[in-house]
Amino acid sequence: MVRLAFSDAGNDPPSLTTRQAYDLLAEGFGPGFNGPLVVAADLHGPHAQPGIARLNGRLSQVPGVASVSPPAINAARDAAVIIVYPTTAPQSAQTASLVRQLRDQVIPQVTADSGVTAFVGGETAAGADTSAYLSGRLPWVIGMVVLLAFGLLMMLFRSIAIPVKAAAMNLLSMGAAYGVIVAVYQWGWLASIFGVSRTGPIDPWIPLMMFTVVFGLSMDYEVFLLSRMREEWLRSGDNSRAVASGLASTARVITAAAAIMVCVFGSFVIGDPVRILGVFGLGLAVAVLIDATVVRMVLVPAVMQLLGSANWWLPRWIVRANPGIPIEPEVEHLADSGLGCPRPVRADVAQ
Repeated sequence: MVRLAFSDAGNDPPSLTTRQAYDLLAEGFGPGFNGPLVVAADLHGPHAQPGIARLNGRLSQVPGVASVSPPAINAARDAAVIIVYPTTAPQSAQTASLVRQLRDQVIPQVTADSGVTAFVGGETAAGADTSAYLSGRLPWVIGMVVLLAFGLLMMLFRSIAIPVKAAAMNLLSMGAAYGVIVAVYQWGWLASIFGVSRTGPIDPWIPLMMFTVVFGLSMDYEVFLLSRMREEWLRSGDNSRAVASGLASTARVITAAAAIMVCVFGSFVIGDPVRILGVFGLGLAVAVLIDATVVRMVLVPAVMQLLGSANWWLPRWIVRANPGIPIEPEVEHLADSGLGCPRPVRADVAQ
């Protein structure tokens, strides 16, 4: 299962000074020294001073806390800061759990009726909050994009089966890409091949950006392939012929375009890459490769062949309510308006 969290400098290539500094600090003071938690407290009332001292002592006893600094109180004696050093690395799931435990259990229990209002912040806590926010929004983004694409394809191709199939196939290719980056960068499969020096979570913005980029590319391939199929279907009314003609006419173009994209995205992984670039590049390369080969060239034609004329069926009430979006102007219209090539004239008529 994918774990979404911001990775720390411990995942950088060993040649970078950020990684070297991280390792030295972790070796000398513990991994949690690289990501301390900042507890900021507002002091008010006569019991605030004993309350902040009691909170400081309780924080040092929490499992997962390596050490706690003495409270730093301002000159007005109405604010204090406590630095908490976890025992685990900033990107660790245990560190995120510690943040939630301090916020939900430890601090409210200790500061109740004490005149102390404390909050857990710092870069590590902010990263955990941002990760949780982006993770919660990811399903909504995916659902909205799929829904909008469904409506557009339905109006474009006057079909129910085609947009359903397109959504399912796109989610299939994206799921495969997510699985590959989790296996390599989170579980460590083939780590030496891809230059992964240390496993860790997947940065939460990567699945979001991967989905939007790959979904746009896959829709280009989808519309390009299905437009040719629909042209043949409208001309002949033969679904098998439409599928074969569309595949034969567009396969080389789609494959060439996908090969270029795979090479571009794959270049992010070559050498000793920064982790986020490697994850992003590998995910995009795998998604485009699967989408343009297995999905567009195999699964889409196979499913359309099995569905037959049901590919082009749309309920009548939707037809009446749906004006449709023409893919391109009809040839007859262009000829009559003088915008295109004139209609061919038979030789015997011309004479």
